[in-house]
Amino acid sequence: MKKLFPVYVRIPVIFAVVLGALEYFIDSGDRPAFVKYPMVALFLAVFLFLLVAIEMVVKAIDQVTYSLLTDEQKKQLEEAQSVAITQSEWYKNLMRWLTKSKAIEQEADVMLDHNYDGIRELDNVLPPWWVYLFYGTIIFAGIYLMRYHVFGDNNQAQEFKQEMAIAQAQVEQYKLTAPDLMDKEKVTALTDKASLDAGKALFTTNCVACHRADGGGQIGPNLTDEYWILGGGIKNVFNTIMEGGRDGKGMISWKPQIKPSDIQKIASYVLSLQGSKPANPKAPDGDLWTDPAAKKETAATKADTTVTSSIAKPTAN
Repeated sequence: MKKLFPVYVRIPVIFAVVLGALEYFIDSGDRPAFVKYPMVALFLAVFLFLLVAIEMVVKAIDQVTYSLLTDEQKKQLEEAQSVAITQSEWYKNLMRWLTKSKAIEQEADVMLDHNYDGIRELDNVLPPWWVYLFYGTIIFAGIYLMRYHVFGDNNQAQEFKQEMAIAQAQVEQYKLTAPDLMDKEKVTALTDKASLDAGKALFTTNCVACHRADGGGQIGPNLTDEYWILGGGIKNVFNTIMEGGRDGKGMISWKPQIKPSDIQKIASYVLSLQGSKPANPKAPDGDLWTDPAAKKETAATKADTTVTSSIAKPTAN
């Protein structure tokens, strides 16, 4: 039997539509659904097999049916199949409905009196599809005008700005609560027991080979004194563990192996070792470090004391 599309077009198109629908409705992240979920791949394989099988069955039925036809019926079938789609009756009816065109035999009914050098004008009506589309644009324009310019609904530009503001707020909120986005600028020292215990476990696993279990230093420097090569305090210690020590020597960068939230715990545990008394500590390395914030507080305290003393001092008569 004559088909509108050949089999080598039908099967790929149907398969592609089903594959696209599965990818659209199944949330598989950054991988195709048939890769992430083996059952989807199995379903697609079975579906393709069924498509081929159905086409083979239909073709076999057509051949059997054709063999049962008489010679006259076969001749009529071949004549029907030889007719082009544009010449088929259903296609002509469709075009007449879409265009409302008149047949050549009916042109006298729409012929106007205008005659320009033998050229006559036909008073054909506008195609219905064009008329309905035009009416649709008028209705759409009226609704759009009332919604956005009369009732003041958000237009596309306003909706975009609002959605971007919401998305930015969500990103900022996520950054505040996401521990693995920790960086040097917002890291703080942890003091709770659970975090320090976790930091100690990570320190024991990764750091004791160079700094010893008590932090007294071996290959690496002593972590219990007030001398630091790259600066003390939570921010400097965190950054040193993240980025590593001095170029060409010193500690490696641990950020490829330890996530930032765990590095924060290690740095906090290292700072908790300050002032402890390890056995046989290594000699100090680096410079004596004092917290700049502490310096500012000390300077402010001295200034307040001086002002207070000046006010309280009695003046001579």
